[in-house]
Amino acid sequence: MHDLILRHVRVRGVDAPVDIAIDHGRITSVGAVDGAGAQEIELGGRTVVPGLWDAHVHFSQWVRTRGRLDVSGAGSVDEVAVLVRAAEPAGMLVGFGFRWATWGAEPTAEALDRARPAPTVLLSGDLHTSWVNTAAARALGCAPGLLREDEAFAVQVALGALPLPDAEVAAAVQAAAARGVVGIVDLEMDDALATWGARIARGIDGLRVDAGFYAPLLDARVEARAVSGTTVDGTRGLLRHGPLKIITDGSLNTRTAHCVDPYPGGGHGVQNVPAAELAELMRRAAGAGIACAIHAIGDRANDIALGAFEESGARGSIEHAQLLGPGDADRFARLGVVASVQPEHALDDRDVADVLWEGRTHRAFPLRDLIDAGARLALGSDAPVAPLDPWIAIAAAVHRTRDARPGWHPEQAITLDEAIAASTRSRVAPGEPADLAVLDADPRGGGPAALRALPAALTLMGGRVTHAAL
Repeated sequence: MHDLILRHVRVRGVDAPVDIAIDHGRITSVGAVDGAGAQEIELGGRTVVPGLWDAHVHFSQWVRTRGRLDVSGAGSVDEVAVLVRAAEPAGMLVGFGFRWATWGAEPTAEALDRARPAPTVLLSGDLHTSWVNTAAARALGCAPGLLREDEAFAVQVALGALPLPDAEVAAAVQAAAARGVVGIVDLEMDDALATWGARIARGIDGLRVDAGFYAPLLDARVEARAVSGTTVDGTRGLLRHGPLKIITDGSLNTRTAHCVDPYPGGGHGVQNVPAAELAELMRRAAGAGIACAIHAIGDRANDIALGAFEESGARGSIEHAQLLGPGDADRFARLGVVASVQPEHALDDRDVADVLWEGRTHRAFPLRDLIDAGARLALGSDAPVAPLDPWIAIAAAVHRTRDARPGWHPEQAITLDEAIAASTRSRVAPGEPADLAVLDADPRGGGPAALRALPAALTLMGGRVTHAAL
């Protein structure tokens, strides 16, 4: 008797509905399954795909943002002030989502003080800027005003020290499972390995997690022989050692992405980690079997990151890869560097990019170029910068639009099958992990809006049901 049989599901490449038998957390048969299962689920011809992964998440930030003031719709300092004045919390107010790159006036502490004298912090939609009023600056021990890069990250770390209730974490895990998600790469700025080990021990066990870390923890990880991809004892195989994350440049909206050409008004962005230092960090990681996840957004930053991969011999990914230089897609393929990309960012940034990267946007978010060059894509969200929802990323990659406008640089779109492959780590085949998402609609049956909202009927992780809406 099988542990579980899924009856009458449709699998890509198979004409008629099939059954899937699952034993000990793995798929043992795909076809006509005779006999019975300890549990059987009739799925009525629904489509099944491999369980989905989000390749770039800041999970604790995502959990916190779900309960923060949404200021993403504001188009000016004055519009933010209206939202802040209407907010109800009496203590520290934290908001999220403003994008100020093309505003007529730059955000200031004084403007936020006038809107709300009580402690108030607003985090930009790309997380590379923190807008802090005077009272919040005193409470957090930072400068007031508009803080960029490391100063902004320090504010976010300070806010992250506040307790995060397990109930809120569990709800976010369940929300991810409800979208067909079975795993994430968590690149949170705290010790994600320790955080998730404790969560799993407390029963928050609905996701597989590859836990990344940052340079201050590198020595400890090398000493602990934390080889990337190996499982952490006592976590039932759910938690694995992840990559070393290094943030080499900034972001487009903060005008700190490191670019070859100047921004309007001057400046080329910032290089947070010099090329020689980057290559040395990556060489140390590679020598210990640790993969590298290198944040690079501007074309100059990507050039430096690719050079560091070649010099160090490291393996891993470039995170974001938003603006590439001519020939860089071929370098990704030749070096075996994964392009870990967030397609929804292209839709968030299309209008800003048309201004700040004018004349270069044919090289922005170049997913088609990367695939055609033979590079491997991994799709993610960068949650909370975009929602932790692979169907949103998939729809953005396939359609390059989310509204009535034509697709932005549609020549860089990829196919649905390519997008799903870049969002999964397994196959629907015997011997594979029983990580599966059963869909309540055909992903090929509609346009961008339908694909973004595609409903999941059932999610299995290792044969265990983590979401059911049958």
